[in-house]
Amino acid sequence: MIHLETVDTLVIGSGPGGYVAALRSANLGMKTAIVERDQLGGVCTHVGCIPSKALIAEAERFKLRTQLGVFQEGDSFKEAQAFKIAVVKKQAGGVQFLLKSAGVTILEGEASLIDQHTAAIQHFEQGEKRITFRHLILATGSRPIEIRSLPFGGRILSSTEALSLPKIPRNLVVVGGGYIGVELGQMFARFGTKVTILEGGEQILPGFESELVSPVVRQLKEDEITLITGANVTGADQHTSGIDLHYEKQEVRYTVNAEYALITVGRKPNTDGTLGLDSIGLSMTPQGLIEIDEQCRTSIPHIYAIGDIIHGPALAHKASYEAKVAAEAISGKPSMIDYKAIPLVVFSSPELAGVGLSETDCKLKSIPVVIGKSMFSINGKALALKEPEGFVKIVAHAESGLILGAQIVGAEASTLISELSLSIEIGATAEDLAMTIHPHPTLGEIIMEAAEMASRKVEKYLAQ
Repeated sequence: MIHLETVDTLVIGSGPGGYVAALRSANLGMKTAIVERDQLGGVCTHVGCIPSKALIAEAERFKLRTQLGVFQEGDSFKEAQAFKIAVVKKQAGGVQFLLKSAGVTILEGEASLIDQHTAAIQHFEQGEKRITFRHLILATGSRPIEIRSLPFGGRILSSTEALSLPKIPRNLVVVGGGYIGVELGQMFARFGTKVTILEGGEQILPGFESELVSPVVRQLKEDEITLITGANVTGADQHTSGIDLHYEKQEVRYTVNAEYALITVGRKPNTDGTLGLDSIGLSMTPQGLIEIDEQCRTSIPHIYAIGDIIHGPALAHKASYEAKVAAEAISGKPSMIDYKAIPLVVFSSPELAGVGLSETDCKLKSIPVVIGKSMFSINGKALALKEPEGFVKIVAHAESGLILGAQIVGAEASTLISELSLSIEIGATAEDLAMTIHPHPTLGEIIMEAAEMASRKVEKYLAQ
């Protein structure tokens, strides 16, 4: 066993939370080490955000080539997988370069906590190393939730296996109509897979209001995806050529046959196993989430937790934000988390994005609001792109005009939402946004026009 020297900050996990925490810690002058058991960049880089978006982009390009009649079907999915691998490799290499350039010590292996200041790192070939730390940032991420009646294996896939299939399946049943299920379902459909999505609730994408989800549902139908809501999956039978998945809807039993079943019902925190959090007395919820304060500090003052293992949505950009707060708190800065402007994005077709409070949220809280709405169908750039579907919706306080929230469905929603996130963060009003000069012709003008409508409604409200 080798005992390494003491570091100021040890980070366990190198995903978008972990590597950002290590970089910020090192940049603040602290001696920093990071531990990764699999591959630098974590789930996001290797089996999550990056590979899925690469394949989604390739599916869009394949659809366009097919429509134009300039592409012959063959090894298209194999080529898409090769492109995905190249993108992932480049992204992972970038993470490694940044960490090494910042002077962060990279440790490979499975970390477990011996006590509140010592971690053991078990490497398959190199054996055990131990490292002592003054501060610890836990960034161990999450993994797909497994349904008891549908354990992963064989033809029952998690998103990890689905993203690495060597060829496009003839048909696929997706269990779960959240963002992962919809994104991957549409991706496979555009490569030619016959897709069925089973959702237990009455609406897919439950984090969004129904008027925003409707354009996505229409596109799912155009993509010839079968969408079944209110479906309770009861089990499955695997055989050599496929899988028979059983479900109930309104007390009637059904079976759908497919080559594979993809389970996308959520993710669970990686706080169990050999990490040893129980042994050091860390406070956790019954769901396995770690309890923190406003600086991401756990019940043990020198140990911090960020990302999917704490309360809130499992989002890479949320983890990166918390990473900076935790590292700065360790260095003595007064940084604190403030979640009023965390954007939520679905890379569906059309894309969905939201930030801040929705109209429904405000009604439940009895906040007086006005709504500004502008359609993609009257925007010159959207028409030029042949992307007329969708709208921007701005929720502003009826008295002050402060922008409280916004939702977008349409082309480039994932990019457009950043302007609205900044507006909420800096306390901008609808008038501020309406009077900001937007270049023409751009999709950003849709935001400006929605803000103009909200601003006029504020004036009318105050004049009453």
